Amino acid sequence: MKYAKNILETIGNTPLVKLNKVVEGIDALVLAKVETFNPGNSVKDRMAVKMVEDAEADGRLKPGGTIIEGTSGNTGMGLALVAIVKGYKCIFVISDKQSKEKMDILRAVGAEVIVCPTDVEPTDPRSYYSVSKRLATEIPNSWYVNQYDNPSNALAHYEQTGPEIWEQTEGKITHFVVGVGTGGTISGVGRYLKEKNPNIKIWGIDTYGSVFKKYHETGIFDENEIYSYITEGIGEDILPENVNFSLIDGFTKVTDKDAAVYTRKIALEEGIFVGNSAGSCIKGLHQLKEHFKPEDVVVVLFHDSGSRYVGKMFNDDWMRQQGFLEDKITNAHDLIKNKIDQPLIIARTEELVSHAIARFNKHNIAQLPVIDINGFVGSIDEADLLKSYASDKNTADKTIKELMGKPFPIVNANTTVAEISKLITKDNQAVLVALENGKHQIVTKHDIISTIK
Repeated sequence: MKYAKNILETIGNTPLVKLNKVVEGIDALVLAKVETFNPGNSVKDRMAVKMVEDAEADGRLKPGGTIIEGTSGNTGMGLALVAIVKGYKCIFVISDKQSKEKMDILRAVGAEVIVCPTDVEPTDPRSYYSVSKRLATEIPNSWYVNQYDNPSNALAHYEQTGPEIWEQTEGKITHFVVGVGTGGTISGVGRYLKEKNPNIKIWGIDTYGSVFKKYHETGIFDENEIYSYITEGIGEDILPENVNFSLIDGFTKVTDKDAAVYTRKIALEEGIFVGNSAGSCIKGLHQLKEHFKPEDVVVVLFHDSGSRYVGKMFNDDWMRQQGFLEDKITNAHDLIKNKIDQPLIIARTEELVSHAIARFNKHNIAQLPVIDINGFVGSIDEADLLKSYASDKNTADKTIKELMGKPFPIVNANTTVAEISKLITKDNQAVLVALENGKHQIVTKHDIISTIK
């Protein structure tokens, strides 16, 4: 009989799959190393086992101990599987930008999950780097994994992933393309492949908000490049010891939007359900296509499963909120279609200004149409309120009709965005759209700006 003694023995030997439609326009054979076939559904399973086994061997991890790690989710999943089989406890520290699915999955496999803010410096005591290190000093019989600087991370890919790719391509691989986070995959695979053939090119995929590309090209760690980004699993605001820049031939950066859009394209056009770093890699391939020739064999690594991102990249509402959906916006109806069934928030002439202020705060808006029994007769804007308050501290007690300006222009649903844009000026901050049912909806300057992609 053929069977694995435990789930850890099923890690590795993931398939290499030819990509077709999603790489149209790239003049080379493009093969995806699909790491979702690992039991934890990501490439991180490989190094999780290696790091634990090496820590056991040299005594850093002792029987009954607690594994502590800062993770974007996938390394945590791999470590949790190892912990289950080997009898360890796990505490994972994760940043709040990671998907809810990742957090729920880690809890489902018995880990304690601590969530930390994303928008803090790595040295900030609230960062997931700092919290992980602190917990490891406070909890008895614990081991801090530190995947960023742990050499077993890259070694796992040197011993496993690199040889698999070499054998699966029969040594014909010419380019390896992969997203870079901790650096273990690109450095381990890159080292193995370059030892086999120094002419193989190793390309890293970076994201905006990360320091890798500029550091590789200039040697400058530019803190001005560091800012919050949406893409998960790649890019860093630190320089992990596992990133061996000497093995990497170049980087290309991919936007959050392109990563999300191409992640969905992979599922729709190839039937491969993978995460957003895969989307970054495919967009990166298109940006690098001038480097490829027809006879080349390009291997791109797909890190993890799309199941980690069901509430994000694979959710239309989330994509729309981020401005990532390619909705065609041409007229007034397109601008208001997502709020067409919502009631229009208004103010009445005889109400107090304090009532308008309350509505501004409650609904996070900046202007209101004003009505009386005859219809729209004026408008009130937060800028006008501020101007009035500067000269009269009792502004809130006045009636709205005392401060209101001219009524907003009214257009029909077929009015073009260009025409609406001309109506929104310094003196007029919004336009009302007349609907077929006799109701109205508002278009503001913010609505117009949000269409700019």
